[in-house]
Amino acid sequence: MKGGKGKGATKKETKEAMKPADDRKVGKRKAAIKADKSSKRRTKKEPKAKKDPNKPKRPASAFFVFLEEFRKQYKQEHPNVKAVSVVGKAGGEKWKSMSDAEKAPYEAKAAKRKSEYEKQMSAYNKKQESVADDGDDESDRSKSEVNDEDEEESGEEEEDEDED
Repeated sequence: MKGGKGKGATKKETKEAMKPADDRKVGKRKAAIKADKSSKRRTKKEPKAKKDPNKPKRPASAFFVFLEEFRKQYKQEHPNVKAVSVVGKAGGEKWKSMSDAEKAPYEAKAAKRKSEYEKQMSAYNKKQESVADDGDDESDRSKSEVNDEDEEESGEEEEDEDED
């Protein structure tokens, strides 16, 4: 035969034992962690701003300029290797083993690309500012004012139709 206490009785006891959590350090930590997690869950993720497709792309660093050339060489030497990760690891090891003098041409190419990018970005920013200046005329009035005018116009049309 089984003892006087069943599984249900032990669950109630453990819940009651957990109630005075304010007095125990472990309970305080768990309560604090739970509060932090629940606050994160409640907040909705704000939608990210859409990226402008006309914005210039950032230039490649010296390592990636090197990697472009290294990929071509590596694939010629190892035509059977299809994994991108293997090529990347081999390129990283080669880059680390290179001296500063060997890296210099790649750094020069990267610097040239960066200067071109900065020119493109300044032109892009000027264009964005001019577009923003043109759009300010429309945004002087709040949306509610514009909506109120729309409602007034639609209300006048309805009255005209009723008279006919």
